[in-house]
Amino acid sequence: MTYRYLILFLLALSSCKKVKEEDPGKSKLVNEVQIQYATGFSILEYQDYYTLNVNSPWPKADITYTYVLVKENKSAPKGLKADAILQLPIQKIITTSTTHIPSLETLGVIDRLMGFPQLDYISSPLTRSFIEDKKIKEVGRNESLNTEVILDLNPDALIAFSVDGTNQSFKTLNQAKIPVLFNGDWVEEHPLGKAEWIKFFGVLFGKLSLAQKTFKTVEKNYLEIQEKVAQKEDRPTVLSGALYKDVWYAPGGKSWQAKLIADAGGNYIFSETNASGSLSLGIEAVIEKAYSTDVWVGPGQHNSYNQMLTSSDHYKKFKSFEERNVYSFTVENGATGGVLYYELAPNRPDLVLKDLAKIFHPAQFKAYNFTFFKPLKNE
Repeated sequence: MTYRYLILFLLALSSCKKVKEEDPGKSKLVNEVQIQYATGFSILEYQDYYTLNVNSPWPKADITYTYVLVKENKSAPKGLKADAILQLPIQKIITTSTTHIPSLETLGVIDRLMGFPQLDYISSPLTRSFIEDKKIKEVGRNESLNTEVILDLNPDALIAFSVDGTNQSFKTLNQAKIPVLFNGDWVEEHPLGKAEWIKFFGVLFGKLSLAQKTFKTVEKNYLEIQEKVAQKEDRPTVLSGALYKDVWYAPGGKSWQAKLIADAGGNYIFSETNASGSLSLGIEAVIEKAYSTDVWVGPGQHNSYNQMLTSSDHYKKFKSFEERNVYSFTVENGATGGVLYYELAPNRPDLVLKDLAKIFHPAQFKAYNFTFFKPLKNE
């Protein structure tokens, strides 16, 4: 299914720890953590606690969640209203989206991950080593979590991905005094906005400074690559997406993928569309508009030209296919079939951008080896 990472489910459970309370008003605002690109969350630091506000947990959400994170050896004021109150530091966590794995690894807290749904989707060798050592438990499927296993693991928090907030498992866990924390990194439209959600995990684990430093490095890399190709006039035309059950799915013109193509010096064929998610198009319309495009990136799950032709004879009508100028991020998968791109790309848009920049302007990036995108196999 195209752009699977957009529908990876995640839910978050919060701590069963008893949180101390004190009179309100004793803790003063210290700092508003800088969030530059992400629009879906904010962090306020007080003397004794943080407030983590998530205002875009899913597309078109009309609700904001507020989570209070009480600093170590501090107390939460009495009467403080929140959707969850957690006592820091967090020692045990469950996540349900592979996009959260890189943040945990980068912050050095992957050993605190107790459970995850559908473990085979995880590609990272480091996290897979924890799985093989039985340190990370299977907790069911994203659509239907095994609440019994989760309750037995008794995590301090469970971080949730949700399409609309209606997952019954979340409600069950909340009733069992395990609050759910929603993470909306996948809703962000700017590539750097997705990466900035590492600060969400940074504050949870007392690693905010490291999260900020990590993000600044990713931002610096991204902007340098963008600047390097900004003045290029020879911008190749770019096609993306593929057929799935007679419908062509492609990134919308306002999506983070379209932004990456533009920032890498490409001219995306569907850039004028206003969709921030996926487009659903008829094959005839795509052929008419995109048959002569120079480059094709992200052709669904296909990783060879023969595989594409077996799937649909329509593909040979495109210039980029006939000239063998198609690049896929699924050519190489993880040990259990997971796709590294879905897991790591939202956290490392600088690496995605460099891949695309090398595809569009190879002379400027001769020494760089691809991280995600690879030429389709000639077989």
